[in-house]
Amino acid sequence: MGFYVEAERGVKVYVEDVGYGRPVVFVHGWPVNRQMWEYQLNVVPKYGFRCISIDLRGFGKSDAPWHGYNYNRMSDDIRMVVESLGIQNATLVGFSMGGAIAIRYITRHAARGMCGLVLAAAAAPLMTQRPGYPYGKPASESEATLLGLMTDRPKTIDGFGQLFFHKPISDPFRTWFNGLGFESSPYGAIGGTKALRDEDLRADLAHVHVPTTILHGKQDRIVPFALGELQHQGIRNSRFIPFEDSGHGLFCDEREKFNRELLSVLTGKLGPHTPIYD
Repeated sequence: MGFYVEAERGVKVYVEDVGYGRPVVFVHGWPVNRQMWEYQLNVVPKYGFRCISIDLRGFGKSDAPWHGYNYNRMSDDIRMVVESLGIQNATLVGFSMGGAIAIRYITRHAARGMCGLVLAAAAAPLMTQRPGYPYGKPASESEATLLGLMTDRPKTIDGFGQLFFHKPISDPFRTWFNGLGFESSPYGAIGGTKALRDEDLRADLAHVHVPTTILHGKQDRIVPFALGELQHQGIRNSRFIPFEDSGHGLFCDEREKFNRELLSVLTGKLGPHTPIYD
């Protein structure tokens, strides 16, 4: 079931709500939308979970205002969805930029409605190299992306897609996945890029007090593996699960492992050989 929630006056975000049971809230990455979770949402509800996936403002079917593309405002949007649906005892799952926003949600809103956090290739704590912080990417890469978005957005998004997966994917799959990025608004794509460049979550990590599992691909060419290690170091008692044969798109590169690890977090009892696709 799909519907809209008013995140602030005049701005609505699109939400899909599938399944029954304890809730799981999915937050997508840049520049795609909730549909990136297709190969999780066709499995997780079978295990008795209610899956709630959100299109961030500026992406997918959500409104694309001129303003609000920072982690505080986008985490506030998630808060409005949580309150509108009366969500309690949920697990928050964030991918890439969505992982960074999920961290900010946990710290800014005192984990309201959430009992756990899963970070998948999260773009945290800081994506841009700075003095004393050699991790992440040079600021020049963000500037080149911004210029590309303002001059040839389709080409820029296609180039980003070329870096996304480590394992071969079919041409139809690549066309579909890139198409999710093409659905982003220019304002959302540009605003999200600026947030990825500028937002600093280093101080947030110590204030994440819900059980946290970190999933990160060792071959990630977009969010370096070292950032996953920093998250693990900064979030007390977190679990860190490397994906040896995955790039940024670990939910596809090692789909079965990703789904199994996610279900293990959610159920607390899934064995390593339990079939998940029957």
